[in-house]
Amino acid sequence: MRKKHLISMITALAVVAVIILAVFLLINRKQETPEATAKCIGQNSILYVQLGCHACERQENLFIGSYQHLNVVDCFYDGSKCAVAGISATPTWIINGKKYVGMQSVERLKELTGC
Repeated sequence: MRKKHLISMITALAVVAVIILAVFLLINRKQETPEATAKCIGQNSILYVQLGCHACERQENLFIGSYQHLNVVDCFYDGSKCAVAGISATPTWIINGKKYVGMQSVERLKELTGC
């Protein structure tokens, strides 16, 4: 009986230790916010859009209120910048000198920019 009691206590202590470790890891985990993600992506890319582009609007909506942190060029207003960059369709992302035409997921942009 004494051995059973000892095993039960050790098991209970192990469970408590695992719970404490899990809570500690969750609390200390880097909190990634949509704003921080958008800032990082914006610092490492250029997004070319155009007024009236529905895909551009959908791309903007993926950033849930953090779109203003992106590095955006609107080809309707800054056509010369788009011409110099060779932009023929929007949305187009330029990341590390490479063009990515069309909508990109936030996860894909994080991967491409290293964010």
